[in-house]
Amino acid sequence: MKATALESKSTFSGIKINGRKFFSIFRGVPVIPIVILLTFLVMGVFGSFIAPHPPNKTSFAIALTPPFGFEGGSAEHLLGTDQLGRDYLSRLIVGAGISLQVGIIVVFVCGVIGSVVALFTGFMGGKWDLILMRLLDMVQSMPVLVVALALAAILGPSKWNLIIILCLVAWAWYARILRAEVLKLKEYDFVELAVVAGVSKPRIMLRHLFPNIVNSLVVLATLNLGSVIIAEASLSFLGLGVPPPDPTWGGMISEGRDYIDEAWWLCTVPGIAILLVVLSFNLLGDWLRVRFDPKLRQV
Repeated sequence: MKATALESKSTFSGIKINGRKFFSIFRGVPVIPIVILLTFLVMGVFGSFIAPHPPNKTSFAIALTPPFGFEGGSAEHLLGTDQLGRDYLSRLIVGAGISLQVGIIVVFVCGVIGSVVALFTGFMGGKWDLILMRLLDMVQSMPVLVVALALAAILGPSKWNLIIILCLVAWAWYARILRAEVLKLKEYDFVELAVVAGVSKPRIMLRHLFPNIVNSLVVLATLNLGSVIIAEASLSFLGLGVPPPDPTWGGMISEGRDYIDEAWWLCTVPGIAILLVVLSFNLLGDWLRVRFDPKLRQV
């Protein structure tokens, strides 16, 4: 009887301890940014299905209808309509898909290129490291927005041209930071032992070095997503991004600036959306940086 009671108590204590460990993993999680980003993800993936109206359907009879709750607003158009009578909530939802698509593709491509360059230059060293580092210096010395504007003017406004432009100017950031990680890692004993054991250089880079820079890569990608969304919105605002009538948040702000006195929501709504999404990516990236760094996590 006593043994059973002690066993139950021990089992209960074990569950309690495991529960504490389980919940400690999620301590300090930025809940609000994650909710915002999940909403952004759902809008980006299922935007065309959940949009209440076709985003490009015009109706001049209801042009510049205020959002619901304001004088003249309608529950049918919760965020009002634009100068052509298009439902603004639908355009905001569908526009999130373009921002998400551009952001994910650019971050993925830049992450792959930056990781390959960082592993090769950081581990191999020698003349290739010198040549590629000078290339990085050249790319990073150029003003990103000016270069993007010049390339966009040459290639023309297009979603895929926009992706190519952002990839050309953003990969160097990954390569520079990840190379510093590789330079530290290759001095560790496990790498030196792999070299002494005769392990091939490609295998060392893929099996020993790359898994140890994944944490930094994830943090960089999370932080860079916000920067890519701002760059995409900036180029679309200037007419060098995704061409109309496809809705983009930057393009919506550009179209609404001529009506800002009489229709404030045309600029305010997409501007707030950009602010919330980018800020959420930055907060999530900062939290991941702390979680992945043992020194910061202990503090």
